[in-house]
Amino acid sequence: MLLTLTAAERRLAISAAAPGSYEISRVPAAGPPLHQCMADVLALARIEHRGQNCTHVVISNDASSTVIHYTCPNAGFGRSKLTMITPRSLRIETQGISGGYPFNYVVHARRTGDCRLH
Repeated sequence: MLLTLTAAERRLAISAAAPGSYEISRVPAAGPPLHQCMADVLALARIEHRGQNCTHVVISNDASSTVIHYTCPNAGFGRSKLTMITPRSLRIETQGISGGYPFNYVVHARRTGDCRLH
C-alpha cells in the first residue's frame, strides 16, 4: 500500500515559527545565551552543528513537535526534537556525536525580532 501525503499533512509542526533573530539558552542555564539569525527555523535542529553542511530526515511530526535526524559529513550526527511552545518559542532536545564526542542537552529558542543587517 502506497501512502501519499498532501502538502498540509507534510507541513512540519514548527512551520508556524518565523525566521528571525533568536536567543538560544541552555536548560538549565549554562552561560550567556547565544544570539543567532535563523533564516530557516529548521536549522535549530542542528544547533550543535550550526554552520555545517548537513542533511536531515524527519522522523516524526505531530501537532506540536517534530523529530529530525541529521548527518553532517566529517562532523558528526544528531537527533533533535523541536517542540513548539508558541510561534516565538521552541524547546529543542538534542543528542548525538560532535567532534567524536557525545552530546545531549536541551535548549530554549526565543524569537526576539527580525535579523539585523550590519
